[in-house]
Amino acid sequence: MTPNEKSSLFAIRRRDLELAALALAAAALLAPRRGIAANMLERSWDELTGELKDLPDDAREAAAYFLGMESYVFGYPLVMMDVTRDVLTAAPAPDSEGTAAPINQLAKMPHYVSPDFKNVVRISLNSLWTTGWLDLENDAIVLSVPDTKDRYYVFSIMNMWTDVFGSAGKRTTGTSPSHFLIAGPNWKGTAPADIKETFRSSTRYAWALGQTQANGPDDFAAVNAIQAGYTLTPLSAWGKPYTPPKKVRVNGKVDVKITPPDQVAQMDAGTFFNRLAMAMKDNPPYAEDTRALKRLHRLGIEPGKPFDIGKVDRGIAAGLQKAVKEVQVKMAEGVTKLKNVNGWINMVNLGRYGTDYNTRAGVAYMGLGADMCEDTVYPTAYVDGDGDLFDSANAYVMRFEKDQLPPTNGTWSVSQYKGNFYERNILDRYAIAPWMPLQFNPDGSLDIYLQATSPGKDKESNWLPTPLGQFNLTLRNYFPERAAYDGTYKIPPVKKMA
Repeated sequence: MTPNEKSSLFAIRRRDLELAALALAAAALLAPRRGIAANMLERSWDELTGELKDLPDDAREAAAYFLGMESYVFGYPLVMMDVTRDVLTAAPAPDSEGTAAPINQLAKMPHYVSPDFKNVVRISLNSLWTTGWLDLENDAIVLSVPDTKDRYYVFSIMNMWTDVFGSAGKRTTGTSPSHFLIAGPNWKGTAPADIKETFRSSTRYAWALGQTQANGPDDFAAVNAIQAGYTLTPLSAWGKPYTPPKKVRVNGKVDVKITPPDQVAQMDAGTFFNRLAMAMKDNPPYAEDTRALKRLHRLGIEPGKPFDIGKVDRGIAAGLQKAVKEVQVKMAEGVTKLKNVNGWINMVNLGRYGTDYNTRAGVAYMGLGADMCEDTVYPTAYVDGDGDLFDSANAYVMRFEKDQLPPTNGTWSVSQYKGNFYERNILDRYAIAPWMPLQFNPDGSLDIYLQATSPGKDKESNWLPTPLGQFNLTLRNYFPERAAYDGTYKIPPVKKMA
């Protein structure tokens, strides 16, 4: 989604806050030079001085509500990453399902992810995942990859704000054996001669998300052999025999039974903003985040300092609690209302968000760990071609005309979701992909049938069973051609069937 196409993701601007006018007008009391209320409505909160506690009661709560909404959106990706890291590293050793591993070790999924896996939202079924959380405080880490024999793979390496600072794979670095150095903000040194490229993180922690194309279960063994060659090695051990630690101590305070998205959704304002404040100590914001940090400061929230909402003014605390409660609802609703083309929302400024906090938070909510658009695009549809929300009470068809399949240098798929997760179905099928035995029409077009019940035996090869009730779709395109992200290619609408 380009800037001129974008609509507000959570609809939290001043025009949407019923008390904002009151708060801004009253905030004239805090300004160095008092002006009339009409002028105050146009002034940025950032120009104001003084303390929120000096505002009248109603205005104080309204101000905290407004600032709290924006601050939640700013900090949501970091808090989500922080909780996800805790959960996915709460293992003494890499588990057999490839869903968790200790810090600085790789988790390798030997098969497609189970539809019951809910620790990461909207995970794909095009590839086998190899992932690792990195602690770069005291040492840099070397990521080694084997010869993938021209098979598509990508490692997106992102900081704790979900910005991708390194991309290794077929598109960027080729498929030959390679070593990549991943260094933290305080690392000083020279990369060894055999390092192909160095990636610098602005945060202490980072997430390496690797995907290796897998064309169905018959392809798993070949992909597993490639995954065996993916390794992480501390730079201090580079060039020496190295075995990752075994039986790593696990933090028993980490809740591994509740998924990270649910844990964050259940946080009250005090818990959320304290988690944000403490996470910013090791994972500092950017220089361009000054405005957001100033707003946090007004609320008493400082990087690296514990935030105790019980010690905050009651009006400010009430505004923050209201903001956190309501913004979570807006996040769930807002993603369905973004501008679309033929029903498809295609956000392309992924992995490098700058100060576009709305998009950054929205992606963290609906697809944490997104690649840059040159590596992957993720058009998502919540509505059909008529603008109606998808519902399993209807049967749908998505037709790709001849030569209208997604333009790609890699592969593509159409996946279905209930909310942000898969839901089991009778076929145990959650995506349609080109490796499947799809049936094309005589004119070369391809129909994908989206419905809860069988479209008939002769059409089941192209059937993607839908969850009961409302659902949504994502069309992934790996190593897309430029047309897939510059607006040239138009994805066909999903249409109701008679």
